[in-house]
Amino acid sequence: MRRTSENLLASYVDALRPIIYINHSDFVEVDRILRSIAGEARVAEFNNTLGMVDFSDKHPLRECGLESFLRLVREDGFERRIFILLKDVHNSMNDDRIIALLKRIAEDNMYREDYYATVFIVSSKTVIPTELENLITVFDIPLPTFDEIEAIIKSFTNDLEIVVSPDAVSDIARSFIGLSEFQVRQILNIAYQDGGYIDAGDKRLILKEKEQFIKKSGMVELVNFKDNIDDIGGLENLKEWLKQKAKIFMDIDRAIRFGVDVPKGIMIIGMPGCGKSLASKAAASLFDVPLVRLDVGRLFGKYVGESEENMRRALALSEAVSPCVLWIDEIEKAFAGIGGGGGASDVTTRLFGQFLTWMQEKENTVFVMATANDISRIPAEFLRKGRFDELFFVDLPNGEERRRILEIHLKKRRKWNREIDSISIIKETEGFNGADIEAVVKDAVEAAFIGGREKLTTEDLLAAIKNTKSISVTLKEKISAIRETLGKIDIKPASKAAEEN
Repeated sequence: MRRTSENLLASYVDALRPIIYINHSDFVEVDRILRSIAGEARVAEFNNTLGMVDFSDKHPLRECGLESFLRLVREDGFERRIFILLKDVHNSMNDDRIIALLKRIAEDNMYREDYYATVFIVSSKTVIPTELENLITVFDIPLPTFDEIEAIIKSFTNDLEIVVSPDAVSDIARSFIGLSEFQVRQILNIAYQDGGYIDAGDKRLILKEKEQFIKKSGMVELVNFKDNIDDIGGLENLKEWLKQKAKIFMDIDRAIRFGVDVPKGIMIIGMPGCGKSLASKAAASLFDVPLVRLDVGRLFGKYVGESEENMRRALALSEAVSPCVLWIDEIEKAFAGIGGGGGASDVTTRLFGQFLTWMQEKENTVFVMATANDISRIPAEFLRKGRFDELFFVDLPNGEERRRILEIHLKKRRKWNREIDSISIIKETEGFNGADIEAVVKDAVEAAFIGGREKLTTEDLLAAIKNTKSISVTLKEKISAIRETLGKIDIKPASKAAEEN
């Protein structure tokens, strides 16, 4: 990995790429790479806090702003080859004077035979002004591969004379995927200081540290939940399928060694309020992994390339916290207008293509749970084989499923009793979804409390049903349209009863 990064960066310099934007937070690793390719070139470094600093020892040389620094070092490119290293200057990239200076340096480097200056901008945030878009090359330092992480762990344990079994090394290495070498070594040090050894039990510590990256990023959200697979009433096909995949996730390293493909994820399409979101939480509980929610709308930025960079960071963060479930709710809204002349913006189209490529090529342990209400707004590319492992349709719950949903919500509130006539309730809730039934139970329990009754009765529930407008009434036309569209597509039903009908 290291040699490949150095060779590629050196080739960019030799090809007179004038401004190279390195999206990375580990300045030590960037310095190491630049030092290895600089040769006799002088490295002039600017730090957003300290001003001009000595590249070799980081001591401050001159307190100044970025504009002053660029004016000071710009002419040095006539005397000898110079690397102009700018760290954490993304907040200055919308300053017209900074843009003009960078453009002048870049053009001199490309078109003057007696001038040799390459600008390196290093930041964990990518901000590219329109004026410099054609002059900037974005360079990503790849994260360590699985084999490289194993080598880092073995080196660490050998130095400390710690004995760790090969299976434990493999297990821990899998949990480290998505982290930089610096982060891997940091967590290994914490684990060793905490217990004096390294073993598979440290995966919990790794996950806890990974959660910190999620909380600090703002790109994705870590969802806390208490729901499990037993909280879903019905949807037996879906639950059975998730349980099978859970067997792989719970023993992912052995499964991979056996030759099993890493599960990619599923898309659940169907009626609102019928358990799609609950299924995402239940899957994370079943797999015993974190649940990470991605809101694509939060990724849009105002600068050129910022939205795409936010998407890249969001997906990288999900990989960093893997194994995990990545939940994208109402995905049809996120990529509305893609295909079919729907009027999607260029940025939305690029984000869609970026996500699609990631889904197609991903080999990580991020399990995608995409949910959607309106299949007619889902781009056809999403429905092709290879994107998701399976597509499921969730319909309004049948009688048995409504009985189960009713029972779940009554037991949650400690109000389940055998005197309740569930048959009457099932008949009166035809066309209700899971959310409707939950609302009925809430209203009935509230009415019983206000009325001073300890026991919930069938009459309480029937009264609540009369005061509840079901989804099949409020969204009648929309439900009909969804069913009509689904009738033209072969999608696996989430419920066994639907499959039998």
